[in-house]
This record gives sequence, C-alpha cells and structure tokens, in this order.
Amino acid sequence: MRGVVFDVAVDLRASSPTFGKHVWAILSEYNHSMLYVPRGFAHGFQVLSESADFVYLVDNPYNPGAELGVVWSDPEIGVRWPIPNPIVSRKDFSLPTLRELASHGQLFP
Repeated sequence: MRGVVFDVAVDLRASSPTFGKHVWAILSEYNHSMLYVPRGFAHGFQVLSESADFVYLVDNPYNPGAELGVVWSDPEIGVRWPIPNPIVSRKDFSLPTLRELASHGQLFP
C-alpha cells in the first residue's frame, strides 16, 4: 500500500442487527492497517494523501451486474467523511440512498 485512505464499510444485509450501520478505518502505508469488508456490505473510501495505491482481496471475480451501493452522502448512514466536498464519479454520485435501495427490495438478505 502507498498513501492514506479513509475506508468505510456499510452493512446492507436487511436481516442484520447492524443493518445501515457503518465502520471506518484509516489505512496507510504508515499504520499497515487493513479493513475486512464481508459480503453484503457496501465499501467506499476517500484518498487523504496526494495519491494512494491499495489492494483488494475478493472472493469472486468482479461482476458489474451484481453490484449494490449507496450514495456516499446518505444522511441516514451518517458517515462523517474527512473531505466534505470530494470529487465523486458520476456512477457513485448517482447511487441510491439506503432507503431507496430498501424500498426497491435491492438489499442483501
């Protein structure tokens, strides 16, 4: 890993007692920390350094059709992002809120 990132995981499992809750960690080349993001969680991050490289370990090949996500600024989830007005991709900016995902039955069981 190179750089520093603010890494977040949000529980999207409808039957979970921690549904809609999030955890975060600062991952860096200095603290050598890792964050385990299990199946059924959304994952997002902000780069806090000039640039960053980090590695994902996944349990399946990438499948765009199976992607779920929530908009980074969803107030119900309440992540306090270190950078309040980040540059966000068009795809990530247009993601639904957690409430919208739930109302369309698009959550993990």
